[in-house]
Amino acid sequence: MKWSGRRQSDNLEDRRGMSSGGKTVVGGGIIGIVILLLNVFGGENGQMVGNILEQTQGTQTTQTEQRELTAKEKEEKQFINAILVDTEDVWSKIFAENNLQYKNPKLVLFQNAVETACGNASSDSGPFYCPGDQKVYMDLAFFEELKTKFGAQGGDFATAYVISHEIGHHVQTLLGTSDKMRRMQQGKSQAEANKLSVALELQADFYAGVWTHYNQQMNNFLEDGDIDEALSAAQAVGDDAIQAKIQGHIVPESFTHGTSAQRKAWFMKGYKTGDIKQGDTFAEIR
Repeated sequence: MKWSGRRQSDNLEDRRGMSSGGKTVVGGGIIGIVILLLNVFGGENGQMVGNILEQTQGTQTTQTEQRELTAKEKEEKQFINAILVDTEDVWSKIFAENNLQYKNPKLVLFQNAVETACGNASSDSGPFYCPGDQKVYMDLAFFEELKTKFGAQGGDFATAYVISHEIGHHVQTLLGTSDKMRRMQQGKSQAEANKLSVALELQADFYAGVWTHYNQQMNNFLEDGDIDEALSAAQAVGDDAIQAKIQGHIVPESFTHGTSAQRKAWFMKGYKTGDIKQGDTFAEIR
């Protein structure tokens, strides 16, 4: 993807060369791995992930060391900044077209562990959005694991897909969709609540596609193979693909993010239509 020459955003926090804001979770192991497998692309589960980690990994330490970012880390920061800027421009335009005002979220880069308004989280939780502080959190090491452990193709647009998916959760927060979904989950069985979670996640994939559509019109940023990279990432993190790989069988009623086919289909629908009004992923479960 073409990303150089973008303006700099004031909403990127790079904590990789400093302490994670105070207390850092120490430990991890199987708890973190299980959370990653069940809640990859944390989404609205970000608060749950943080709470679980805080409860199960109570040993903490205070970091005070700072270091200079490496040349590679500085380049990564510029790349992530370019994606973030494009999400700001695109969603500001879409909201304005619908007589709404977009509020930019912040994106936090960290290593190993981070303190958030949703609790303390480790890198094992995967990228997630915290509605409590309206920030996206990610350790870039996740993208290497996406390739080596989950079989994704990789590439720069796979990263853009993940970020735009998490920004999609911010859009849902601003539009009130997330709160509405949580109210709908009250009193439901676990299986029914999971279906609502799937609808929320698929809508975030749809919004990632809408962002791609608009950004291509505004910046002509796509290159050959970019969409394939996004679809490969979506394939790798489908609930069915993860369950088949890890436990050898699939339990549909436990899905929280949707199948690989669903995730790819909703991303492509957003990309092809560019119409935010066509993203009613909840229609099938009403």
